[in-house]
Amino acid sequence: MKLDTAKLLQKRKKQILELWMKNQLVDFSLREDLMSNEELTVQSEELVNILLQSLNNGNLEDVQSASFEPLYEVLETISRSRAKMGYSPRETGTFVFSLKDALLNVLQQEFKNDPVLLLEESLKVSKLIDSLGIVTFETFIKGREEVILRQTDEIAEISTPVIRVWDGIVALPIIGTLDSSRTQVVMENLLQEIVATSSSIAILDISGVPAVDSLVAQHLIKTVSATRLMGAECIISGIRPEIAQTVVHLGIDLSGIVTKATLASALRYAFSLLQLEVRKLNLKTNQL
Repeated sequence: MKLDTAKLLQKRKKQILELWMKNQLVDFSLREDLMSNEELTVQSEELVNILLQSLNNGNLEDVQSASFEPLYEVLETISRSRAKMGYSPRETGTFVFSLKDALLNVLQQEFKNDPVLLLEESLKVSKLIDSLGIVTFETFIKGREEVILRQTDEIAEISTPVIRVWDGIVALPIIGTLDSSRTQVVMENLLQEIVATSSSIAILDISGVPAVDSLVAQHLIKTVSATRLMGAECIISGIRPEIAQTVVHLGIDLSGIVTKATLASALRYAFSLLQLEVRKLNLKTNQL
């Protein structure tokens, strides 16, 4: 009679799940802060069910079988969710590989009197779980990359806010390094705000830029040029002494651009361009 390992494992589903949960709950790396034991049980049961449903003796040694597609889909969903929740690659991989221990434990109990058969079936199951582990790592990495890209976009959006400081005047404080991709975000945000507010003056404040080299200077010049094409005057503020020295040493020509040491100085200059005057009123207190 031909041995049907798939059917054997399906009959032992309850035992497999119990052994797997036991392995996970005693693991020192269990993250109860990210997922409760109840949620972990539901997730584990879902994976065991779809694995055993997909398994048969015909595909036990064929990890590329189309019958495993539903299993891979569930595994990918779990891996992506764990990446977003903050699990590490090791913790996510351990989740899958600990299932192997449960499966092999069942096989050892069943074939303890037949070492040759035990080795043969154990190798088949190990190869299958190893394949699931690879899918887990690949999907986890993709999920983590998606998280990083989303966070990068959010940080870039937050770190390049365009502020309407007065009617006709917008300011954009730049914090951190200014590279090509970020320059594009700066330009897009600034130009959109100029159009939305019908502003004629834009202030780029680089007080938060740690250093200015020739590349950063070129990015600033491009932003100023784009602003002028929109019909607005651009002022660069936050020119610290060390930045001024660097610009001179590098031979960067900023003579065609209005530069100011502070944002306050840039704002005063902007007021003068718009022929505005801001004065402090001396209010006399009423005497009782």
